Amino acid sequence: MPTVQERDVIRTIRRVKDPDSDKDLISLGRVKELSIRGGEIAFKVLVDPARPLSENVLKNLRGLLEELEGVERVAISLQQEAGVAGGPLKRPAAQLPIPGVDHILAVASGKGGVGKSTVAVNLALAMAAEGQRVALLDADIYGPSLPTMMGLKGVKPAVVGKRIQPVEKYGIRVMSLGFLVEEDTPMVWRGPMVHSAVTQFLREVDWGPTDWLVVDMPPGTGDAHLTLTQAVPLEGAIIVTTPQDIALIDARKGLRMFDKVGAPVIGIVENMGTFVCPDCGSEHQIFSQGGGRATAERYGVPFLGTIPLHEEVAPSGDAGDPIVHSRPDSPIAERFREIARRVLSGV
Repeated sequence: MPTVQERDVIRTIRRVKDPDSDKDLISLGRVKELSIRGGEIAFKVLVDPARPLSENVLKNLRGLLEELEGVERVAISLQQEAGVAGGPLKRPAAQLPIPGVDHILAVASGKGGVGKSTVAVNLALAMAAEGQRVALLDADIYGPSLPTMMGLKGVKPAVVGKRIQPVEKYGIRVMSLGFLVEEDTPMVWRGPMVHSAVTQFLREVDWGPTDWLVVDMPPGTGDAHLTLTQAVPLEGAIIVTTPQDIALIDARKGLRMFDKVGAPVIGIVENMGTFVCPDCGSEHQIFSQGGGRATAERYGVPFLGTIPLHEEVAPSGDAGDPIVHSRPDSPIAERFREIARRVLSGV
């Protein structure tokens, strides 16, 4: 009998939309505890009693899954969302939206060295180029790099009343721990201190009217990630990876981490996926081919695009003038704008 593949199950569940939001149940973080044993599929669907899923939605979901080759039984159980007691859904007190901020987007990676901050900065600039009001939060407590990449080294934010004022550059408001400590000061912090710092940046910074707050996360899956996902309602997360197997393994850990905390993953960006020849402009594969796309397909999340390895990307960030701003008409900048448009259009 054919083996039921997890990726096929996730793709099938994604075909079913929540009628209230017109988003699929996976993106909404409503599918939990998915298990596949032989030909049996089992999972829970989080529901709000005030806005229950219709019987037709559940029937459609079950029917689509039963059509998959090798499926013998589909067990779907409904679970009331935490904090709901027969009334309208309310966010936990700790997860209230940030005043003035419409959407919060986390840019994360399973490991360091994959260009996560480069993607976060250029994606933020690309979203701003699409007419969005964008802010950048450097939540990489142990290695804040945004002051350097945004040309803001040595700048100190002002405090008005009890609110920290983010620093503005290239039309984007920026906040980073790097503004508050010396560049060579190591951050030897335990979990509670990381939690306190991230919470302060979320709650005590005057972000003003902001369409998108892009959060550059630390690499890995640690305290800062838990703080962010528990403190504020995330629009979603983007996972940045490179094509090598070791990076993809850690990227998959990141995907599972966001799934466990109920935060939707908007998609995967493959950085340094190809090499652009500086002489002829042609692209060449230098690492494993198609790993980012294959991972996205396996876990049923969108593949947002590939950013090539290009000789101008890293130097522009080191110089404090990211390539989307310094070379807005370049092919690399256009790649970032294509990813930004996919994010803004809901992928």
